[in-house]
Amino acid sequence: MITIALYLTIGMVTLAALLNVYRLIKGPDAPDRVLALDTLYINAIALIILLGITLGTRMYLEAALLIAVMGFVGTVAMAKYLKRGSVIE
Repeated sequence: MITIALYLTIGMVTLAALLNVYRLIKGPDAPDRVLALDTLYINAIALIILLGITLGTRMYLEAALLIAVMGFVGTVAMAKYLKRGSVIE
């Protein structure tokens, strides 16, 4: 039962990631693209954690944490760039 739920969840998160890629490419303006990229990071984290659960290893948790940190830094940098026009003051 749990394996079926895992595979079903992996499929749904993959579909969500594909929809985020569509929004990233077709977004009407820059803030929509930044939000799509941020949501894509979250979906990537979810997929990596689900893959780790499926394979029964904890090694993927570290990769998910690294992607979370890089996603946060990237989102903050893009928000600062859109607001001020430069990232570094």
